[in-house]
Amino acid sequence: MASIRYKPYILEDSTYKGGGKKIAMPNGIKVHKLSSNENPLGYSPKVKEALTGALDNLSLYPDNTDHRLREALVSDFDNQLTADHFITANSGSEIIDIISKAFLGEGDEVFVSQPCFLPYTAFTRWMGAKAVNVPMTSDYDYDLEGILKAITERTRLVFLASPNNPSGNYIPKEKLTAFMGQLPEHVVVVLDEVYRHFAEAGDYTSALPYVLEKKNIIAINSFSKTYGLAGLRVGYCYAPLHISNYIRKICKPFLLSSLALEGAIAALKDIDFVERTVQLVQGERAYVLNGLRALGIKFWPTQGNFVMIHPPIPDTELVASLEKRGIMVRPVGNFGAPGMVRISFGTRDANKAMLEALSRIIKEKPLIA
Repeated sequence: MASIRYKPYILEDSTYKGGGKKIAMPNGIKVHKLSSNENPLGYSPKVKEALTGALDNLSLYPDNTDHRLREALVSDFDNQLTADHFITANSGSEIIDIISKAFLGEGDEVFVSQPCFLPYTAFTRWMGAKAVNVPMTSDYDYDLEGILKAITERTRLVFLASPNNPSGNYIPKEKLTAFMGQLPEHVVVVLDEVYRHFAEAGDYTSALPYVLEKKNIIAINSFSKTYGLAGLRVGYCYAPLHISNYIRKICKPFLLSSLALEGAIAALKDIDFVERTVQLVQGERAYVLNGLRALGIKFWPTQGNFVMIHPPIPDTELVASLEKRGIMVRPVGNFGAPGMVRISFGTRDANKAMLEALSRIIKEKPLIA
């Protein structure tokens, strides 16, 4: 009797490992979780009110479609797009999965630039596609010319992120415009802009102008970072209608739960919470980078709510040493940045504790030659 036929590219280990659960410390040591790029303010009280109000209806099916949430996104984007431009799902990661299902088959190619978010490669491999890595430069910038030169007839998707996780770099508008202008018509750019709210560079751009120009681009967004709803699992993308209407054909009914729908809609309405989050992140970003500079720790410029550092001792040793002091950070070798560590920006208390812990570790340990 014939045995089960397993797809070899699914058998490969591609389990995504997150930043870890909050650790428990003895002797009353306070724990600061700076390993998952989460919102230090939590989430909007308006979301809590909306979720509480939805609890009585959990025995009922949620909306058959996500239309109300997409209409709320239209308002959030100042009515520059229509509801049909948007697609929602259970997290930005599931958006990547849906895009992969819509565009990829066995033997197709996707382009990534490491270091990058792991699902770009893992999720596309599940479809039998090959991930081609065009590495970032030594300064952690995209090699956009290298990507263009490497594209073949098999290339279907190019994953870019601005700001990028874990390196924090972004793609200036002039460079992205030039890249989009040279992109072959059979290739779609997937621009992960989950951290876009935190960018303050004058030449930063989202995917919006290219969507309005009907370019082949899909923008991935999430409610996990700016809105503090990582536990609710809501994400969305927007794209030109010739792409969004195609992707929507494989979206499932009742995809989002009642709580996810109500929570996300309420989050979009609390503009004050978003502004306070952005102000906190941008202010603490400056504080942390100044602190790292004073300690002589190498880091890379960042437009996200995190920074990637080259630690003064081996990455695993630094992570363990900080954890003993109640500070959780994340090594990012599996992102494609061996030896580097990513630190999320928290509250002032958390950031101060992290910098003080780094200072003590540096004094106790010999520096890497």
